[in-house]
Amino acid sequence: MTGPLRNPVDAPVVIIGAGIVGCSLADELTARGWRRVTVLDQGPLPAPGGSTSHAPGLVFQTGPSKTMTEFAAYTVRKLGSLDVDGRPCFTPVGGLEVATTEARWADLHRKAGLAASWGVRGELLDPQQCKKLWPMLDASRLHGGFHTPDDGLARALPACRAQMARAERRGARFLARHTVTGIERAAGRVTGVVTDRGVFPAEHVVSAAGFWGPVIGALAGVDVPLLPLAHQYATTAPLPELAGTDAPYEGSLRSKEAEGSGDEAVRPILRFQDRDLYFREHLDATGGRLGIGSYAHRPMPVDPFTVPAYDDAPVMPSSLPFTEEDFAPSWRDSVELLPALGRSRIADGFNGVFSFTPDGMPVLGESRTLRGFWLAEAVWVTHSAGVARAVAEWMTDGRPATDVHECDLTRFEDAQRSPAYIEERGAQSFIEVYDVVHPLQPVERPRPLRTSPFYPRQQELGAYFLEAGGWERPHWYEANAPLAEGIRLPERDAWSARYWSPIAAAEAAVTRERVALYDMTPLRRLEVTGPGALDFLQRMTTNQLDKKPGAVTYTLLLDEAGGIRSDLTVARLAADRFQVGANSGADLDWLLRHAPHDVHVRDVTSGTCCIGVWGPLARDLVQPLTRDDFSAAAFGYFRARQTHLGHVPVTALRLSYVGELGWELYTTADLGLRLWDTLWEAGREHGVIAAGRSAFNSLRLEKGYRSWGHDMTTEHNPYEAGLAFAVRPAKGAFLGRAALAGLSEETVTRKLTCLTLDDPAANVLGKEPVLLDGAPVGYVTSAAYGYTLGRGIAYAWLPAAAAVPGTAVHIEYFGEKVAATVAREPLFDPQMTRIRR
Repeated sequence: MTGPLRNPVDAPVVIIGAGIVGCSLADELTARGWRRVTVLDQGPLPAPGGSTSHAPGLVFQTGPSKTMTEFAAYTVRKLGSLDVDGRPCFTPVGGLEVATTEARWADLHRKAGLAASWGVRGELLDPQQCKKLWPMLDASRLHGGFHTPDDGLARALPACRAQMARAERRGARFLARHTVTGIERAAGRVTGVVTDRGVFPAEHVVSAAGFWGPVIGALAGVDVPLLPLAHQYATTAPLPELAGTDAPYEGSLRSKEAEGSGDEAVRPILRFQDRDLYFREHLDATGGRLGIGSYAHRPMPVDPFTVPAYDDAPVMPSSLPFTEEDFAPSWRDSVELLPALGRSRIADGFNGVFSFTPDGMPVLGESRTLRGFWLAEAVWVTHSAGVARAVAEWMTDGRPATDVHECDLTRFEDAQRSPAYIEERGAQSFIEVYDVVHPLQPVERPRPLRTSPFYPRQQELGAYFLEAGGWERPHWYEANAPLAEGIRLPERDAWSARYWSPIAAAEAAVTRERVALYDMTPLRRLEVTGPGALDFLQRMTTNQLDKKPGAVTYTLLLDEAGGIRSDLTVARLAADRFQVGANSGADLDWLLRHAPHDVHVRDVTSGTCCIGVWGPLARDLVQPLTRDDFSAAAFGYFRARQTHLGHVPVTALRLSYVGELGWELYTTADLGLRLWDTLWEAGREHGVIAAGRSAFNSLRLEKGYRSWGHDMTTEHNPYEAGLAFAVRPAKGAFLGRAALAGLSEETVTRKLTCLTLDDPAANVLGKEPVLLDGAPVGYVTSAAYGYTLGRGIAYAWLPAAAAVPGTAVHIEYFGEKVAATVAREPLFDPQMTRIRR
């Protein structure tokens, strides 16, 4: 899908930073017809002294993020097509991850599943097969390994040279020795870049400055949430055990003239993640050396504002002196894995600086507060070309073809942007680079950060909290443990049993049978007001919102190409006032970018709170607390009302994300605790409990309710996602409408599909490959055990031909093939009798 050009003219662009990201972006922009591109760097070219200049060049494609895998895959393809002086810029030596523990071996099975989901070739190997690829290995220590033959080594600086040359042929210019000292702006837009050698007018400025990103951001008044950290890299003395090539060894990687990762290699990149280590060859005619990178040492943060200039640095700005004492444990671990190293020594080493963010992902996108100022930061060589393509598409077409919500600069909440948070979480991202991280694993510090008004009561009930967006979110309550006694559930494997409790089954059962309170406070709430509010929301969303006050509507935000940016719940509280239930900061940013002067969009999440009261006895609980009629006839499904419950003013929305009768009840944060206590006291006679998100996720999948960011993204249109009911083309113009012309549920080639696991004892968690006739055809988006149904549920993207109820498929879970069947949705209460009663 493609959309209309955002910038149909060749706008002048200044890219700050001539590392691998800046050079790649210049190449991508000029390939799309933008010729007026200037790339500035404070250092000499082509090796200006940033992270690219010392990068070891490892490119591993497979990871939990589909987006990052696609970025890496494009980097492999692009760099594999480039050469300099007859030498390729990418060498597909492959990658080999080895496991020395049972936990890592299990994780490599999971990694193999991720590779299959994202289309990366990979194979699990036994210890002897690993040793055949790497004869120096002590196979007796191995459980096995994971081999990815298409991974390899990027020669970062030659890749920069190749892309610079192409961009220059199309009209771009690259200027060395230009230190940026200011960002010019006017009327909320960037207008130019000030350097020590002149001013460069620009309609677009891209900060691709690497670990100097916060410095450039400060000049623009835009915060860049990244932390530079030093990472140790060492090279051994020549090793006769390494089979050499005819290529000469190009010298120490600390050399200012070094060609990045330019040395030859024939064996796969070796990763020893159980000890936070990786290895790559630097071959020469005498046998070559081994490069060793370590994440095992203490975090070494670097202040980007104090990094010396190129000419003042002993080696180069990104290369700090090697701290041998930090590397000593890693050397011992290296010798244990590769005993031949015991006859060698470390000949050279340095601590190289590069960027980490609080969640380990890049920071991409255009600032709303300074239009035309873009970030392409915290990007490693591995993902460089893929990121550059996405940003170039974003700038020229108005959207990247790849979903980038995990990398969007708006994803961090205000509470996650403090320097203290960025430093603490950035350091933790460094520590976790090679850790086995569970998909539900929360950050450990700083917590608690954001809590709802109900937090004291939740603690009293023994809530087990996980964290997302800085919010403490109860997943189950120990107070409900007695309710779980006697509930028979299949035994879980160790992985799916983490961050789970059988108490969730009891909470789901009480929700289905009686009534439960759910803390929905972390869900984002926006207030849209003004005389143009209705027209604005009509233009921005897909469903018909021109209804009388009191109506609630489920609708979608699309981009120009018809991709799903978000799903919203819009309550019309008055003629010119709407409450919008949104998903992320990107939704607020998107609406603010498009809002006309007579419309005000405000995030009210922090000042408000919400309780979901759901279950067949929800009306029995709520009705005695209000003088208003909460009967089905007087207060229908998808209706809103402002009322009082006891002494608390509330906005009540008759919605349910769990498929049961009930309401979302909103009030101000100062009255939140009173609302909880009021409902709790009134619910005692009905057996009310507090329930957590573990039960919530199970119940919503039984009803087939989608979760944006998991089940659908900008890469999917509404018809593919099964959301055609939320699209009303007949209402008139709305953003993305033209791109949907001719599409329907009957014409799509892929579908978000409901699967049930054939074995009631089986579990999957998400992102596993789905196999048809033994071959991968899709991947799981969301999964949970359906406590009401008594079996596992998974939603997955499948080809439309396979998304037919009754079709038999398999889901690969840690190497095991779990039988599943395509099911007709919703699985629970398809007639909607319970939710509408």
